[in-house]
Amino acid sequence: MLLGILAALLAGASARAQSPLAAKKAEAAQAFAEVQSLDASLSVADERMNLANLQLASVRHDLVVNKHELVVAKLNLAKTQKAIAQRLVNLYTGQQTSTLEIILGSSSLNDMLTQVDNASRISSLETQVLSQVYTFKGSVKRHQVALVREQAQARRLVAQRLAEQRAVAAQLAERRRLLSSLNGEVATLEAEAEAQALQQARQARARMMEAQGQANQSLSDAVVGALSSPEAAAIVPSSGYSGVVGVAMQYLGTPYVWGGASPAGFDCSGLVMFAYQAVGISLPHSSYAMWNYGVPVPVDQLQPGDLVFFNGLGHVGIYIGGGDFIEAPHTGAYVQVSSLAGRYDYVGARRIL
Repeated sequence: MLLGILAALLAGASARAQSPLAAKKAEAAQAFAEVQSLDASLSVADERMNLANLQLASVRHDLVVNKHELVVAKLNLAKTQKAIAQRLVNLYTGQQTSTLEIILGSSSLNDMLTQVDNASRISSLETQVLSQVYTFKGSVKRHQVALVREQAQARRLVAQRLAEQRAVAAQLAERRRLLSSLNGEVATLEAEAEAQALQQARQARARMMEAQGQANQSLSDAVVGALSSPEAAAIVPSSGYSGVVGVAMQYLGTPYVWGGASPAGFDCSGLVMFAYQAVGISLPHSSYAMWNYGVPVPVDQLQPGDLVFFNGLGHVGIYIGGGDFIEAPHTGAYVQVSSLAGRYDYVGARRIL
């Protein structure tokens, strides 16, 4: 039995199509999620772009420093070369003191050794300085070549990051335009649904008043005929809770929420339970359990406030009169007025006394 009920529930759920408004809202929700994701991606792309720009700025700064160092190296090399050239000129023109002159001009042996050692050291030092200047100049040039390569790489990286940033920004703009359009469509559909719900409410109230009048007349006829008609005992007692219809009708357009039993959202039994609770009657939050309350009612004796059951007791609504009932149909739909006509899954009705 339980398996049969579950199968009926699944079949009913698959048979119910999602409403256009619910589908559009789902589409808008998906677009909004994509916008959120692209916003995060754009933030990442911006930061990657910032890092690439910092790398390029650092390489450019190093190039400026390197060019300055190269200028200094060239100047130092020129000065050193000029100083050494001058010493060579002095050496070969006789202006440089020779080793013999140092010996003859020395006042002592220690003085002679000191002067010879100093002259030798000066010559060696000049050679070392020249070598160091050449080495530094070569190093600066090699560094410059490396920096030029790094600058080219940094520029390519900046261009790549910029392309990534623009691609994400373009996708984000397109998604935002789509979301704006979807939100507009959702607003239009909601307005149409609200207008339809109001129209249904007006029509349903009119049918309810007509049905109540007919029910009162039927009750009067039954009371009069009870004195002479043995079939009068088969008439179901009149409903005393037609007021639940007015309660339920206040929530036309309220979204279906699984397990819901408040104005924030209803499922089918939640709507019935809430409406009856408003008139002081406590019913369980289960269409199956509700079937055990009240008394059965033939379809030709239905009155406003009667519970009508469908889909193997898996769905319940409140009869409002004129062949209509109010229900919270399924996920993606809203509290609405529906017709009993053509409902092949209709099971029966119960009247709460």
